[in-house]
Amino acid sequence: MQVTETLSDGLKRSYTVVLAAADLESRRIDRLTTLGKTLRLPGFRPGKVPMPIVKQRFGSAVSAEVVQESVNEATQKVLSDRGLRPAQQPKVDMVSENPSALAQDLEFTVALELLPDIVLPDFGAIELTRLKAEVTPEAVDKALEQIAKFNRTLEPIPAEVLETRDHGAAVGEVLTIDYAGKIDDVLFEGGTGTDTHVDVGGSGFIPGFAEPLEGARPGEIRTIEVTFPADYGNAALAGKAATFDITVKQLSTQTIPPIDDELAKKLGADDLAAVRELVTSRQQQEFDALTRVRLKKSLLDVLAGMISFPVPPSIADQEFEQIWQQFETARKAGTQDEEDKAKDEDTLKAEYRVIAERRVRLGLLLAEIGRVNNIVVTDQELDRALYQRAMQYQGQEMQMLEFFRKYPALTNSVRGPLLEEKVVDFVLELARLTDVVVTPEELAKEPEAEPAAT
Repeated sequence: MQVTETLSDGLKRSYTVVLAAADLESRRIDRLTTLGKTLRLPGFRPGKVPMPIVKQRFGSAVSAEVVQESVNEATQKVLSDRGLRPAQQPKVDMVSENPSALAQDLEFTVALELLPDIVLPDFGAIELTRLKAEVTPEAVDKALEQIAKFNRTLEPIPAEVLETRDHGAAVGEVLTIDYAGKIDDVLFEGGTGTDTHVDVGGSGFIPGFAEPLEGARPGEIRTIEVTFPADYGNAALAGKAATFDITVKQLSTQTIPPIDDELAKKLGADDLAAVRELVTSRQQQEFDALTRVRLKKSLLDVLAGMISFPVPPSIADQEFEQIWQQFETARKAGTQDEEDKAKDEDTLKAEYRVIAERRVRLGLLLAEIGRVNNIVVTDQELDRALYQRAMQYQGQEMQMLEFFRKYPALTNSVRGPLLEEKVVDFVLELARLTDVVVTPEELAKEPEAEPAAT
């Protein structure tokens, strides 16, 4: 095998490889001879098929197989002999015409991008603040009130009773309505509902929705005007004015059960104390999950500032394309960030490319930390995560498990995040953390946007 380096530019390498025709032919003859010893064809005893017939019947297939194996082996030898660590699968192109003919030396090229040399930072020098929130009795009380309200009973007010009243729906009563929301006289997705309960005097699902319904009576049709909050969960509706056509179908009184042991037993618990403990535990889990998210983001921001190495262009390009595709989708839906709306496309692409490189650089760093420190995802951890993912498809759990295991890319999409979390845990164990107790509102406050540069 002859190997000639044709490119060495940054992380890019390219080689021309030549395999001797005689060596390839020798491998082909060995393979055909082995095949002939076990071959069974009509008119011949087992293993006694003449070589010319073996070549005639199987020569082309064996030649193609020998070429493929030889190229793969030679490519791996190029990498191992030079200690190269490719960032992605090397690109192999044939130079020889009709390589399976094996009539001449086989020439091909190998092009690849290398993983960069990464010097791991001093994790012990990292200082982070870990924000933590604790569940308050008041928060548990509020949650219990919601649970009690969810278990309320509604009693429709008879028409004859309503006729004797000088008013319609009063605060504390519940209306059953159908509604249809419009923006610029056009129905919007998710803006219609039937048999929906609205608490008179309540907040409604958006401010200004429930208040105009006070005094309404069954059979009445009202049109109300509202404005979605600027921070509304659906960015396509945030800050927009809308109208809702309301059809009132029923008015009911509500009976909310007392928050006591009887309610707890209806919920399947032994007593109210057990329910309080469960609510506290679940709220604390939510707070701890938020703590983890905030701490991980802080860690990645610090790590990004501690590293500086080139990233493989092809991987950075792939990451940028994914980011840009997401941006294009948001732009078509009108849900892109307000800051981005004022920028031209060249500026946006430049900023998103920096973000793409940052993400790739951090990903390579985390992978290197895992490799150097032998951090791996065990089969048990992977199986547990795959099962949890499959449980999202009720009734098809086993089929989904088989589906995940059949396609390595899907399995790796589960393995990757698991490994990342284990690496983050490893670094956090070495970093210096300072715990600061904050309110749940402060903990839930949206962190600053991802830095555009490192």
